Amino acid sequence: MTIARGLVAGATLDALTGDPRRGHPVAAFGRAAAALERRLYGDSKVRGAVFAGLCVLGAAGLGAASRGRTGPVAAATWAVLGGTSLAREGRAMRAALEAGDVEAARARLPHLCGRDPDSLDAKELARATVESVAENTSDAAVAPLFWGALLGGPGLLGYRAVNTLDAMVGHRSPRYANFGWAAARADDVANWVPARLTGLLTVVCAPLVGGSPREAYRVLRRDGAAHPSPNAGRCEAAFAGALGVRLGGVNVYGDRVEHRPALGDGRPPEPDDIRRAVRLSRAVGLAAAGLAAGVRLAFGRGR
Repeated sequence: MTIARGLVAGATLDALTGDPRRGHPVAAFGRAAAALERRLYGDSKVRGAVFAGLCVLGAAGLGAASRGRTGPVAAATWAVLGGTSLAREGRAMRAALEAGDVEAARARLPHLCGRDPDSLDAKELARATVESVAENTSDAAVAPLFWGALLGGPGLLGYRAVNTLDAMVGHRSPRYANFGWAAARADDVANWVPARLTGLLTVVCAPLVGGSPREAYRVLRRDGAAHPSPNAGRCEAAFAGALGVRLGGVNVYGDRVEHRPALGDGRPPEPDDIRRAVRLSRAVGLAAAGLAAGVRLAFGRGR
C-alpha cells in the first residue's frame, strides 16, 4: 500500500512540477559517476562492468534505505520520472517549427537526442522529435514505474542509474566501445519488458490521438523488430501506427551515419504530429502509473 501510494504521489508531483531547474538528483548521480569513471576508466569490459556495478548497486542501496515508506518512495519516483520534461521539450520543438525557426529547433534538439541537428530540415527535425518522444516515453515514464512496481525504491533508483550510465558511457565510440559495453547491455535488459509494455499501452491509448488500436498493433507487430535497437523499435513502431505516420530514415550521429528502416505506412511527421505524440506519450505515462499502482496493490493484497 505504501509503495503504491508513493508511486502515485511521485507521478503526480512530476506531472505538476516536472524536473527542477537546478539540483536535480539524477544530475548529482551523474557527477558522482563521472568522478568514479575517472578513477576506474580503462579500455576494458571488466573495468566497465565493475564501474557500472558499483554505480547501480550504490543507487539501489540508497533506494533500499526508503524501506518502502510512502514519502521516500514518492520522492524517488519524482526524481526518476521525466515525462513532464519530455513533454515540455516536445512542445518547445513544435513551437519553433511552427514559427519557421529551424535554427532554434536545431539548437533545441540535443535536449531530446544525440542526433546531429546541423543538416536537418524542418521535416527531419519533426521526425527526430516524434521518434525521441516515442522512445523516451519508455525510458522517462514506463520503465521507472515498471521497476518501481516490481522492486520499490531500489527498482526506481537502480533503473535510473542504469539508464543514466547508458547515456553517459554506452556509446560505440573508441573510448567507450569496451568500457561502456556493460552499461549498454544492462540498459537493453532493463528496458526489454518496459519497451514492449510501452508499445502495448500505446496501442490502447491510440484513440486519444485519433488513431486505430488495430493499426497501431499491426505496425508494432510488423515493424517493431526492424529497428537496430532491441527496445526503441517497439516504442517507435507503435507510435508510428497510432499517429498514422512513417518514421525511420537516415540518422547522423557525429561522424557515424545510420540507415534506419521505415516504421509505419503513413506520411512523414509534421509539426502538429509532435503535439499528438506528446499527448500520446502523456496518456501512456498516466496509464503506466495507474497500472504500476494497481499491480503493487494487488501484490500487497496477495501477501
